Amino acid sequence: MAERRTAQRTSAVPRGATADGLREETLREDGLLEEDGLLEEGREAFRRRAWAEAYGRLATAEARSPLPAHDLDLLARAAYLTGREERAEELWERAHLALHEVGAVGPAARCAFWLGLTLARHGHHERADGWFGRATRLLEDAGGDYVERGYLLVPTGLRAMAAGDHEAARAAFAEAVRTADRFGDPDLAALGRLGRGQALIADGDVVEGRVLLDESMVAVTADEVSPITAGIVYCAVITACRDTFDIHRAAEWTAALSRWCAAQPDLRPYRGQCLVHRSEIMQLHGEWTDALAEAQHACAHMDTPAGDPAVGMAHYQRAELLRLRGAFARAEEAYREADRWGHPPQPGLALLRLAQGRTEDALAAVRRVAAETEHDLVRRSRVLAAYAEIALAAGDTGTARDAAAELARAADHLAAPYLRAVAAGARGAVLLAEGEVERAGEALRDAWSAWQELEVPYEAARVRLLRAEVFRALGDHDSAGMELESARAVFERLGAAPQLTRVDRLSRRGDAHRLPGGLTPREAEVLRHVAAGATNREIAAALVISEKTVARHLNNMFHKLDVCSRAAATAYAYEHHLV
Repeated sequence: MAERRTAQRTSAVPRGATADGLREETLREDGLLEEDGLLEEGREAFRRRAWAEAYGRLATAEARSPLPAHDLDLLARAAYLTGREERAEELWERAHLALHEVGAVGPAARCAFWLGLTLARHGHHERADGWFGRATRLLEDAGGDYVERGYLLVPTGLRAMAAGDHEAARAAFAEAVRTADRFGDPDLAALGRLGRGQALIADGDVVEGRVLLDESMVAVTADEVSPITAGIVYCAVITACRDTFDIHRAAEWTAALSRWCAAQPDLRPYRGQCLVHRSEIMQLHGEWTDALAEAQHACAHMDTPAGDPAVGMAHYQRAELLRLRGAFARAEEAYREADRWGHPPQPGLALLRLAQGRTEDALAAVRRVAAETEHDLVRRSRVLAAYAEIALAAGDTGTARDAAAELARAADHLAAPYLRAVAAGARGAVLLAEGEVERAGEALRDAWSAWQELEVPYEAARVRLLRAEVFRALGDHDSAGMELESARAVFERLGAAPQLTRVDRLSRRGDAHRLPGGLTPREAEVLRHVAAGATNREIAAALVISEKTVARHLNNMFHKLDVCSRAAATAYAYEHHLV
């Protein structure tokens, strides 16, 4: 009975308590503390969040004589926060056993929870489940009402979410929050709201999910939670914002994470992922040199024997920047490195193949990935823009049109302005390829305005290239030239060598190959088939477009050339050397 009273008395963690939830004075009453100057220095360093100093002092004290159970937990946390994760696992195991031995059931279960969570993070799921099961049995045998029961609902919810049972996941996390509220435990409350928000997003309720993520972040930025919990929430929330294309939230929380990391120079576990997210935000806003430096720093920071689940993300981000700058060989090496660390190399690798002129390889890869992500809205949305671009390059306008339409639906579902801009650009490119010049211009104007508002200069400049083609097709060569020059200025500043080559190609085409009669390249192509005696059906098959689209091209062409028959159009083609 005394054991249960101790556990219940110490399960709520007030501000200023030691990290394992045990008040120092309570431990002293129970005979768990000893007077030791070095030990006190280690505890004080931990309170100041001087993690390296705390680890050094506590480890030295531990080498001299066995530490009290709660100080083993402090040492484990300091080891974790300084990147010594294998050492942390060993210390949490010892702390669990020592706390259990002195009857501190709740803190012993808490150590088992953190040990299990760390193991799961590195893919050791069987060992993790063993520790979660051990903590559950310990609490059941004790029979009391412990806040740690709520902590063990977190892995339950995570397993349900991984299995696709979002309802069960929401229920587990909601119960965790109720337990946290009953005990006044801010760490558990933040983890519970985080998990529930993630489950809602996974189930399609993005708006409500974001509300819960923001709520969990409030506790973090108000410094209400412990450092390990804060790091988990920061990284998970930013990843969720990134995955749902909420770049404003991602930028805001990434800036907050950067400040948090900067205030703790010894902190290691979350700094690498912070660097990756910082690189992504820098890339979006046109700071490519700094973005590449951050990505390379992240790779170096996390590329250790122990590894880090985010290291693959860092290599993929580095590959993306190298591809955009035209360093194709180095980009391919980085994509392969990302794959070795478990991060999918697509769709970036397919876009690299497209840039290398290997269009069929690119289309095969992106088609496969699109099929694999059919039931995963978030992952599929990341693939669709590349799918539309590659399909267009391969002449498959039908597939590109379907991908652009699906992108627009996904953007509405995710309430993501970023994705709406992507979808508008893809739709404009498809319409331009189909000869719907005026409608293409409208879609591209919407895309350009959206990118300008989001302050994403590279994508805005890419849209300018398409707008230049629209203006040229409409006979407005001055506007086309201005669009090309504006795009060139952006690409030169970013060092986007492949796009600069495209600008040069379009500029030369405009100077040397202006088509007579204001014809678009697609209309001229249709006219060549007409002059060869092809029917509308044969033209549609040859150009992989619909007969309706062919008829629309013919009507536009007859109007521009002021002719009223196929024979007259054929004569015009020969007179102006279009055949």
